[in-house]
Amino acid sequence: MLGKQSYWKYLVLLVPFALFVIMFELLPLFNIVQNSFKPVGGEGFTFANFKEIFASDYYTLSIRNSLIIAVISSLVGLAIAVLSAYAIHQSSSKIRNGFVNVLNMTANFQGIQLAFAFIILLGNSGILVRLGQQTGIDFLANYNLYSSSGIMLTFVYFQIPLATLLLYPSFDAIKTEYKEAAQLLHASTFQFWLRVGLPLLLPSILGTFAVMFSNALAAYATPYALMGTNFSLLPIRISSMFTGDVVQQVELGSALSLILLVLMGVTTILSTRLLAKLRKDL
Repeated sequence: MLGKQSYWKYLVLLVPFALFVIMFELLPLFNIVQNSFKPVGGEGFTFANFKEIFASDYYTLSIRNSLIIAVISSLVGLAIAVLSAYAIHQSSSKIRNGFVNVLNMTANFQGIQLAFAFIILLGNSGILVRLGQQTGIDFLANYNLYSSSGIMLTFVYFQIPLATLLLYPSFDAIKTEYKEAAQLLHASTFQFWLRVGLPLLLPSILGTFAVMFSNALAAYATPYALMGTNFSLLPIRISSMFTGDVVQQVELGSALSLILLVLMGVTTILSTRLLAKLRKDL
């Protein structure tokens, strides 16, 4: 056991981290919660901000769009990431290291730089659009990056490397002995993955989906760089409440922020409980 002197020494080393958490996480969170229940431009306690949000199509559309994009981009990205992670797992160590390096780079390639790259490729005068116009490929020639499908494409793009990085270590749980035992029992490849492989991977898949969903739900820079405030997403609506050029609506912005936090919190809690149940059953 640590002596009393060592205990206090390590406790003192935690002080900077504790101050960081209090100043940049807990205090802003407390301020958001407090403001979300204040009347606009006044003092007191009210649910009027939340009533206004859920009674207005302007705000509910942003919540709905964010949820749809987060769910679809997470599911599509997860499906591709599972195959990519399996391919990495089956490859040699040299190829695996190369893949991981590329994934680390692409997982951090998002935000404004990602939007700029897609504009160069698929914008109105993008390389691939011009190529489609010259070769007669209608899909490329008429592609509209500045639409919901364009936003979805960028989200799927930055979801794939993140999910692959999170998933590929989980394939180590599928040992060669399991495959050999399945072959001895004359199980087909489909039966092996259905009854052995997927149950072993399911906790990691669910955990990865929760991370991807939260990542997409809170994404701001890429859609804003592509379309500004012309596409209704929850983070963009929140930003406009705090940075409005004419009128700032801090109370409504705080209420929207709290809704975003609740959505992410519910997802995290549900995924944690499901993971605990799955790990208990395995």
